[in-house]
Amino acid sequence: MASYAKPRFWAGLAIVCAAALACSGLGRAEEQAPAVIGSFPVASAARLAGDTQLTRFVLDLDKPIQFRAFALPDPDRVVIDIPEVNFRLPTGTGANGRGLIKAFRYGLVMPGASRIVMDLAGPARIANSSMLQGANGQPPRLVLELEQVDRATFMQAVSPDAHPENHQAANAVADAGPTVAVPETVPATKPATSDSRPVVVIDPGHGGVDNGTQSGDEAEKSLVLAFALTLRNRLEQDGKYRVVMTRADDTFIPLNDRVKIARSQSAALFVSIHADALPKHEGDAQGATIYTVSDKATDAEAAQLAETENRADAIGGVDLSDEPTDVADILIDLAQRETRTFSNRFARLLMNEMKTVTRMHKHPLKSAGFRVLKAPDVPSVLVELGYVSNKGDLAHLVSESWRERTAAAMAEAIDAFLAKREANAAPAD
Repeated sequence: MASYAKPRFWAGLAIVCAAALACSGLGRAEEQAPAVIGSFPVASAARLAGDTQLTRFVLDLDKPIQFRAFALPDPDRVVIDIPEVNFRLPTGTGANGRGLIKAFRYGLVMPGASRIVMDLAGPARIANSSMLQGANGQPPRLVLELEQVDRATFMQAVSPDAHPENHQAANAVADAGPTVAVPETVPATKPATSDSRPVVVIDPGHGGVDNGTQSGDEAEKSLVLAFALTLRNRLEQDGKYRVVMTRADDTFIPLNDRVKIARSQSAALFVSIHADALPKHEGDAQGATIYTVSDKATDAEAAQLAETENRADAIGGVDLSDEPTDVADILIDLAQRETRTFSNRFARLLMNEMKTVTRMHKHPLKSAGFRVLKAPDVPSVLVELGYVSNKGDLAHLVSESWRERTAAAMAEAIDAFLAKREANAAPAD
């Protein structure tokens, strides 16, 4: 963004942001060596047993692993953090609950670390957690037992030390050992580079433990990743931009980290890729929609979608939505006004290009309070490629030729938007 900005304003903004970052501690990068794992353990089965008084969770593995388990409130859930695991579980595992567990999900949260998140049907405490060695023809098993408790007991067990950001689990540490150390997800500062090309950040939604919407065997996280990789490849063909992906594999990235990636790279544009769905009782909808950020949603559907997307961190096991802002409010408010103007301009360009190659929603331009679009100094849009709940849209989403055509149209819009910004930013002769 620096090459396009007004020098005095953005210089002042940079000073304030740097000071705020220093005060908040967000500018410090603690280097941690990633866990060294030769071959990832394989999880082959998971099951629930018991009732609303005592519920047991069992995960079958091919080798013992280290893990930790802890409870979190609002929504009530139990999180199990484990090293990176190759989940080879039958389709639909975890969708149906039993006893104290309404449902559970699992996946990668970052390289070297996986997570299992259990949604609780009521207050419960971890009564027992253990890693059983394989014996008598049975594989190694991770076993967790939950016991029904009252609300006060549950909240007492959820101590500050149990929060994963403190790297402790005082309420339930597994017998198998400490948590595996994992590297920082996001660089604190822009890496040193002589590459002066504009940076385009592509953000495939969801990932890892967060599947997003689902239609049969097709999960949103996989559909949007496939499209994002196609778009990345298309943009890199011409060599005009440096393309950064918030995730390039099945990894869970918290919402605020996605924004920080864009800001740390001084991105010229941030494009978040998603796919929507409507519950069966709400009828049918089809076509792509382009969202920009706004404090007031354009309609009820936009508001509902933003609320759902903004819960991604809670879905992933940890909700960071209340973390303090890392920048000064006054200058940021000024920056946001300009940034939102640019975001709206790009959204219109994108709509005009996309409608030539794919079906658009009857109201293709909308706005709502998406957290992932709130970088104050990076023009940002969120593109819902279509509805996985609509057969026609789903057929497009799984089609390689459709992805190629639509990615090419997006690339045209990006070219037009950034070419105009470069021209406006160029010094007069």
